[in-house]
Amino acid sequence: MVGHTLELRGSPFLQEIIREVPGGERIVHCLQCGTCGGSCPNGADMEYTPRTIFAMITANQRDKVLKANTMWFCVSCYSCVSRCPQKIPITDIMYGLKRISIREKAHQGTDAPALAKTFTDLLDKYGRSFELGLASRYYLFNRPLAMLKMGPMGLSMFTRGRMSLTPTKIRNVDQLQAIIRKARELGGAS
Repeated sequence: MVGHTLELRGSPFLQEIIREVPGGERIVHCLQCGTCGGSCPNGADMEYTPRTIFAMITANQRDKVLKANTMWFCVSCYSCVSRCPQKIPITDIMYGLKRISIREKAHQGTDAPALAKTFTDLLDKYGRSFELGLASRYYLFNRPLAMLKMGPMGLSMFTRGRMSLTPTKIRNVDQLQAIIRKARELGGAS
């Protein structure tokens, strides 16, 4: 346990992750076994595996971690968490890294934050995803020329009944919106 205390003092980035992520203190127990990366369906596309990210966090390589694509390729399947022998909340740590990266505009080469914002805005409003609104709003504001290439696929989805032209709200969406507002108040988010 003394070694873990020294690690905490030696890495301000590790301390930041521990503060940012509930259960984040478990990161100091990482064995570097590789189970997380081996369990990840997107592990091959990640610049660094989660275990490498954890080693980099411990080594205080903050900029390198926040610019990595690792957290953006996490699909939140929780396979890594369910298989981690040390019960490290890996997916939650990836979310924490995303939040820090977005706050500091450290993300590079990805539109994931813009797509996530569009998705959550629609979720807040309707209580569920609205594919046409998600695709059109995201592409219109972030990649307008690429939107033209999506037309044939969108038309094909619409004609097959796989995409609606209008959004549908869940019942009692106002209750969901009240919960989201309260969560944001408690979390200090906008």
